[in-house]
Amino acid sequence: MLHGENLTLHPNGSEGQETGPIVVLGEVLWDIFAESACLGGAPLNFAVNARRLGYRPILISAVGNDDLGERAARNISDLGLEVGMLRSSTKWNTGTASVKIDACGQPTFRIERPAAYDDVRLTPSDIRRLSDLKPSWLYYGTLFPSTFEARTTLQQLLDALPQTTRFYDVNLRPGFDSLKLVAELIASADVVKLNEFEMQSVSSFLELPSGLEPFCRSGAARFGWRAVCITLGERGCAMYDGAGFTTADGHSVEVADTVGAGDAFAAAFMHGMEQGWPIADIAGFANRVGALVASRAGAIPDWTVAETASL
Repeated sequence: MLHGENLTLHPNGSEGQETGPIVVLGEVLWDIFAESACLGGAPLNFAVNARRLGYRPILISAVGNDDLGERAARNISDLGLEVGMLRSSTKWNTGTASVKIDACGQPTFRIERPAAYDDVRLTPSDIRRLSDLKPSWLYYGTLFPSTFEARTTLQQLLDALPQTTRFYDVNLRPGFDSLKLVAELIASADVVKLNEFEMQSVSSFLELPSGLEPFCRSGAARFGWRAVCITLGERGCAMYDGAGFTTADGHSVEVADTVGAGDAFAAAFMHGMEQGWPIADIAGFANRVGALVASRAGAIPDWTVAETASL
């Protein structure tokens, strides 16, 4: 039984441990589908789902001084996220990604760069404010720090928040998949999430074993990861937390699209780690959250923890 079935979500009425805010750095963009546009970007998706799990995400990003930017800022505020560090860029337009969904619900992306989120810069007072908040987690991916300026911004945070748990969601996208950059980012992380294709690419580049458990154990030994997760699509996931390795089967759902499902999974993974659940419970809960989001259209559809029990 999942320990979270009694799930009292932190910090709103939680019986769990106190935790600081979660700093989430990266892109805000609109996913442009054939007949619609949906607000997204992996960091934003992660932040929204973390908020639904009771946390206080601080989103660091930027939107353009344009209609899409105004709509994004309103929507982000309506979703309950703080917008104090959501900048408005006059340099570039709000980010977009053209999305095509195949017959199995799997997306392919074409991402327009530069975009407003490439204009994020942190001042010394920003850094001091974030440090004073004593955040529990820092989330980052690969797309945002793929420019020199953004990599510098991320490094500022890594240097300023040495006690913060660093969550790296590899999340490669065509054109933004430098394995040299991934190697740098993965070495800075405490917790890593990647899919099976990304694991194979990383294992080859870093000369790590290619099997699920050997990869996890060898990567943790080399880089000091607290935990690592490999998502396996409909087959579920594999996780390792230093104490043990587990696999968890996926859940059969009618897939609307998989956009955002991995980001919801990542937030659930983080939640289980923060609450100190056994790794098998974390894997099961994260699978259910990811499956629930995949069953609904868009990157950040509404869902509740209670609904995960039906899976």
